[in-house]
Amino acid sequence: MKAILCKQYGPPENLVLEDLPPLKVGKGQVVVAIKAAGVNFPDTLIIQNKYQFKPELPFSPGSECAGIVKEAGEGVTAVKAGDTVIALTSYGGFAEEILVKEAECIPLPRGVDFKLAAGFTLTYGTSYYALKDRAQLKAGETLLILGAAGGVGSAAIELGKFMGARVIACASSSEKLAACKQLGADETINYETEDLRERIKQITNDKGVDVVYDAVGGKYSEPALRSLNWNGRFLVVGFAAGEIPKIPLNLTLLKGCSIVGVFWGSFMRKEPAASTRNQGQLMSWLAAGKLKPLISVVYPLAQASSALNDLLARKVMGKVVLTME
Repeated sequence: MKAILCKQYGPPENLVLEDLPPLKVGKGQVVVAIKAAGVNFPDTLIIQNKYQFKPELPFSPGSECAGIVKEAGEGVTAVKAGDTVIALTSYGGFAEEILVKEAECIPLPRGVDFKLAAGFTLTYGTSYYALKDRAQLKAGETLLILGAAGGVGSAAIELGKFMGARVIACASSSEKLAACKQLGADETINYETEDLRERIKQITNDKGVDVVYDAVGGKYSEPALRSLNWNGRFLVVGFAAGEIPKIPLNLTLLKGCSIVGVFWGSFMRKEPAASTRNQGQLMSWLAAGKLKPLISVVYPLAQASSALNDLLARKVMGKVVLTME
């Protein structure tokens, strides 16, 4: 089987495509023949040794993929050979096969396109956990999304509207903001050319926003937090800008607001029952066509480095997906 390998830490150009022996299943394990793999921002970090999970070299990046169960090992009862699944793991997805634990397989409803499935679970899982469990977003509230055209941001737009919120999408270009509008955003702000705080004041009639979804960090975080309404919630989702902001904590006192961390991976491990309920709800919405990931670019496996560079250059709207065929 073919796999993209990280043999030395560094930029995407260091990755290599190699032929490897077929994977062998063990007790409690599942081999999945991958049809498509989602490309996510953590994949750009793990190959540079900048992520919290640090696999031994060599390894294949890729934390989410969709495909068909090739073989199920002894003791596996949740899936069997021939089942369609989404596989979630820390790495290993940029390959034609992946070996995962039974618990890392999510049954995929028949008929759901593999590319959509591969670009769904991590971004929608993160955003649903953030908005439902961490922010407790309510219908009628105003949600501000920084980095709204990216993978988790575009999912947050769709879920925010689905949950009854008024959504203000923030991004860095008119093209990205047009995509946000198509996803259902009520208002948009170009934070590269407009004053973020002033535009939020105009849009909300000086009331501020109830929830900030921040997957960007950097220079936009503090003005967004300062734009929160009383009892507002600021969701710390990620730092795509590369800079971890230093927030004056007196702002939380003055505004009566909360800064809330969002780490979906730890949520899955520490609260498996709640995570399973969320996944079931999201899968039912996906199967019913109520949610549809924005897949902007599809690359073949051999061009994984191009997909990762697109993310690093912030060119991506929605998700990038790799296909194995």
